[in-house]
Amino acid sequence: MSSHTRATHVVCLGDSITRAQISTDYVQMLRDRTAARPHPYTFTNAGADGDLAYNARQRLDTVLAGRPDVVTVLIGTNDANASITEKNAQMMTKMKKLPVRPTIDWYRENLAAIAERLTKETDARVAFLSLPVLGQHLDSLPVLRSGEYSQVVKETAAAYGATYLPLYERQLEHLRAGSHTPGIAFRDGKALAARGAMQYFMLRRPLDGISRRRGLELTTDFVHQNTRGATAIADLIEDFLGKDLAGNGTG
Repeated sequence: MSSHTRATHVVCLGDSITRAQISTDYVQMLRDRTAARPHPYTFTNAGADGDLAYNARQRLDTVLAGRPDVVTVLIGTNDANASITEKNAQMMTKMKKLPVRPTIDWYRENLAAIAERLTKETDARVAFLSLPVLGQHLDSLPVLRSGEYSQVVKETAAAYGATYLPLYERQLEHLRAGSHTPGIAFRDGKALAARGAMQYFMLRRPLDGISRRRGLELTTDFVHQNTRGATAIADLIEDFLGKDLAGNGTG
């Protein structure tokens, strides 16, 4: 590799799933996977805990200032989660100081604003990932709701000429392929995540161990990703980067 080869700068924009304090770190997976490639890559983790699309939109100046060559966007889990119960809606509104109550139409508006700036104010290749599957029972409201928000992602990516990476579809396919009955029930609020964080940080239990104890296939708490869930994210982004190496365009 030439010492003069310019590294491709990849920014991964997202929420706590991207920040990965209590979620398996897919950004680090990508660093590890691309380390041996002839062409160098640098990755910026632009994840922020609790962010909705509105909050990620407010942080775009920082993303643009980094002059990225590639931007991946994985945002909307908290928007979808806020739509499941009134408790979640109030919690997200207060916690993130939202100017309005979160709705799917507001999510669409904010995601479109993100897409417009990334595709018009940069020369970066941009990819939007659909949401990870919320919950685990295939006919449950959380699973269906994350699918509805993922459809918004697909439509937005198409409207702005960005690449769509089908994370929701891939994770749903995995759940459909097996009989994965969770050992705990989906619930609103932050209790499951908080208890998982306590087990991880205080009791030093691995994230995959927390998943197994709870009977969860892709997550530690129906939201944050275990190794299997994060691998699905990394696989899609790595394939997108591979197309970059091959000189293929977006789409």
